[in-house]
Amino acid sequence: MSIHNGRRRVVITGMGVVTPIGNDVPTFWQGLVAGKSGAARIAAFDCSDLEVQIDAEVKGFEPSERLDPKLVRRTDRFVQLGLWAADEAVKDSKIDFEKEDRNRIGVITGCGMGGIQSWEAQFTQFLAKGPRRVSPLLVPMMIPDMCCGQIAIAYGLRGPNYDTTSACASAGHAVGSAFRHIMHGDVDVMVAGGGEAAISRFTIAGFCNMGALSKRNSEPEKASRPFDRDRDGFVMGEGAGIFVLEELEHARRRGAQIHCELAGYGATADAYHITAPDPDALGATMVMREAIAEAGLRPDDIDYINAHGTSTPLNDASEVKALYAVFGEHAKQLAVNSTKSMIGHGLGAAGAMELAAMVLQVKHQRVHATVNHETPDDGVELDFVKGGARDCRIRAALSNSFGFGGHNACLLVKAWQ
Repeated sequence: MSIHNGRRRVVITGMGVVTPIGNDVPTFWQGLVAGKSGAARIAAFDCSDLEVQIDAEVKGFEPSERLDPKLVRRTDRFVQLGLWAADEAVKDSKIDFEKEDRNRIGVITGCGMGGIQSWEAQFTQFLAKGPRRVSPLLVPMMIPDMCCGQIAIAYGLRGPNYDTTSACASAGHAVGSAFRHIMHGDVDVMVAGGGEAAISRFTIAGFCNMGALSKRNSEPEKASRPFDRDRDGFVMGEGAGIFVLEELEHARRRGAQIHCELAGYGATADAYHITAPDPDALGATMVMREAIAEAGLRPDDIDYINAHGTSTPLNDASEVKALYAVFGEHAKQLAVNSTKSMIGHGLGAAGAMELAAMVLQVKHQRVHATVNHETPDDGVELDFVKGGARDCRIRAALSNSFGFGGHNACLLVKAWQ
């Protein structure tokens, strides 16, 4: 057993993603490096009467190609995305569950909205045709914990199993919680991440009416512009990211590939407002400090930040303030980018897709651009990786996830030598 600072070490040995710019890890990576945008006019439904008519949908996703058609009929899209990404992650890890003690393997996933597409469809049915026409499968299609439940059923994994729902920090909390279960010896392996499929007429209207979404309908690919002075809101996305996490010696014994080490996790609250971030950025500052401290590192050991970077005026400004508070002058030496500039905001799954982006960048020692970032706010002198992907020395990196309700999560990974 490998012990560091009195605790078991955790590594990432498998990754799977379904995103608006690629439905597997290699395609996702190619899209990130190329600066590809997944934003477009809404294709999933008629949006002609909506004020916001753009999103970042997963393209070419046919769940029945990999999942049992009966299961597809009985599950919401967010579960299907999660199962697909889990299949990718397990295959990538090359773990053989038949040879493992499945009592010591668990599943934790994060989801902010649950099966809201199924809820909307069935509520429409309820209003039009009455209560007897509501599907008996509505509840298991709707509740957010069905993603982790279905993954556990698929592989017979009997360890800790639950969902974390903390808005846009959901997947970050899921991976962090899985990390802690391994670190403290509860289990040897965890399947963790998040899935979200909340793009619907109902949710677009709701987010639009609260002023959260970009209204650049004529330029969808330019709408998500994190940290840019002309940002006007986020672009709603969807997708999933799932990881296989292992205790280091467990991974070594079976000869597993190691993508990187997951070495730190922070979880805090703003305790300020239900939607607006704390203007003093106290929770965001503390969550990064917690992750760095748990990894036994100093702020100047960090080379790269995968920012929450939503493209909303208040959130981006608050995150910049937190970066300066944590890193001081070193903040100007950091590479800072936002994956949301290409894939939009995947809500509860955002932290998982962005963790995959961070791991890939650490592995390849190359950072992707913050697409559409042209002009920073006055007085901001951070390196937002303008002008395209570039090589970058990365020893350790942070991924930030901040959610409505003031929920903050931060994950720290170290390059694997």
